Amino acid sequence: MLRPFHVAFPVYDLNSTRHFYETVLGCSVGRTSSTWIDFNLFGHQITAHQADPQSIVSTNAVDGHNVPVSHWGVILTPAEWHALADRLRQAQVEFLIEPYQRFAGEVGEQFTLFITDPSGNALEFKAFAQDESIFAPAEVS
Repeated sequence: MLRPFHVAFPVYDLNSTRHFYETVLGCSVGRTSSTWIDFNLFGHQITAHQADPQSIVSTNAVDGHNVPVSHWGVILTPAEWHALADRLRQAQVEFLIEPYQRFAGEVGEQFTLFITDPSGNALEFKAFAQDESIFAPAEVS
């Protein structure tokens, strides 16, 4: 069984961060302090830490999109991914990269979407057609 991961990330405003992760993404809140908040993101522990704004955002070209080099997220089931994409649309969340399908019919076939939280942290949520292909080697152009 896969163990939950933990990731800590900088945010600029804890109140808007809490609203986004708790209300928009549906995360439950764990421990909190005046400078950080723990969230349960699909069974994984993520911690938002109050920080000063950062000014550098690097991107790489992927499938014709400017993908933020610094990003993280969760691999969901296809049903969970579609439900989340619908939830984000209903909440009128602005997509950094709109939901789309990559590698249709190929190794690594997946659905992906990118959003940012209120502090500009990039989040990618994806779902593979076959979980066995998550780590399958394949040359990508």
